[in-house]
Amino acid sequence: MSYDIIVIGSGPGGYVAAIRAAQLGKKVAIVEKAELGGICLNWGCIPTKALLKSAQVFKYLNHAEDFGINLPSDISFEFGNVVSRSRGVADRMSKGVQFLMKKNKIEVIQGEAKILLGKKVKVTAADGSVSELSSENIIIATGARSRELPALPQDGKKVIGYRGALAMEKQPKSMIVVGSGAIGVEFAHFYNTLGTEVIIVEFLPRIVNVEDEDISKQLQLSLKKSGIKILTNSEVTGVDTSGDLVKATIKTAKGEEIIEAEVVLSAVGVVPNTENIGLEEVGIATERGKIVINDFCETSVKGYYAIGDVVKGADLAHLASAQGILCVEHIAGEKVEPIDYGNIPGCTYCSPEIASVGLTEAQAKEAGYEVKVGKFPFSANGKAVANGAADGFVKVVFDAKYGEWLGCHMIGDGVTEMIAEAVVARKLETTAHEIMKSVHAHPTMAEAIMEAVEDAYGHAIHI
Repeated sequence: MSYDIIVIGSGPGGYVAAIRAAQLGKKVAIVEKAELGGICLNWGCIPTKALLKSAQVFKYLNHAEDFGINLPSDISFEFGNVVSRSRGVADRMSKGVQFLMKKNKIEVIQGEAKILLGKKVKVTAADGSVSELSSENIIIATGARSRELPALPQDGKKVIGYRGALAMEKQPKSMIVVGSGAIGVEFAHFYNTLGTEVIIVEFLPRIVNVEDEDISKQLQLSLKKSGIKILTNSEVTGVDTSGDLVKATIKTAKGEEIIEAEVVLSAVGVVPNTENIGLEEVGIATERGKIVINDFCETSVKGYYAIGDVVKGADLAHLASAQGILCVEHIAGEKVEPIDYGNIPGCTYCSPEIASVGLTEAQAKEAGYEVKVGKFPFSANGKAVANGAADGFVKVVFDAKYGEWLGCHMIGDGVTEMIAEAVVARKLETTAHEIMKSVHAHPTMAEAIMEAVEDAYGHAIHI
């Protein structure tokens, strides 16, 4: 039971690391206690997007007349079928990971792992049997789980986390969403689109607080327009689940109030799965619950690596994958360069979508830059108007002195597919002039990127 590399966890960080290691000729084992693909494929990114697609189709059908199409007025949906489709998509993707493991001759070991001294891993199977594995290198990719607040304990029925929101047996008539990060606003949008009365409660002064302030303002306007009530500067201080409805006590800037709903969704972030996996026994350093790593994802103990949600940084699947590849290529002796954590895109798949990379305008100014800022609204973009998706804009931030592209922030239909242009351009140290002189196809929504850059430099044509 000896390997070149053992990966603990099969999410987008773990399984990608395992595959890349196998491609580099390493003997690899991956240990997983649940479904292959981890939270992302089974209970996160993928099934959530399947739910959101159903909501989008339902929304389109209810606005068919806007496109000159007449449909019956009693368009309906079967909530159970919507959830079933989402679970089917997740199952299909998990089976795809199973295929990739076989294709790359990676041994999959089911069970709960604990790292030991001497580069060993103890695996306890579901039946209680224990096996011990050894390896030259161990990669910890155990991911994260829903954070629970003391005032908001989850019972899985009336107070739920993201897993509960993905697999509800029936659609609730009302829902309180606590937290307005990506998880919160995506589920708020999904349930609201299907007719659930939704209230978002956010502790901070604005929703999607990690985004540029202009993005936050636009999303708040859009969500309110769709019928979602939003309470910022507010906090849930307690819940009473004894009755048919949950009674949530909410402390707001105006005082305390009690709001009733069928269900409360706690979407206040995630916590890393770093407990009881042997970190203390091996002597691996942690900071605020996350594993400390160097530029190549190696922990404080040689031969032990960590990637994904268990290490410092954004909890993003694509970042975990990038870390996994970097990690095993470093182990294999490949020439690699550290990840540029300032150039990792973030996406939120509500409606309108959000996509961003780099510094916000405020962050750039705080860092001492003199900035040039450009904005281009989708209301002036022919493709967006033709699509019936004129809400939103593209905002770009440049360093006025050297022309460095400091940040790009978008809100609108399909912008998560557009952000890659900014990521690649920033990686290549592209200047504003080069973006303006790169001919963008017309009509496309991606033209808005070019036109936002033009606006920053006073060359805008269509506004």
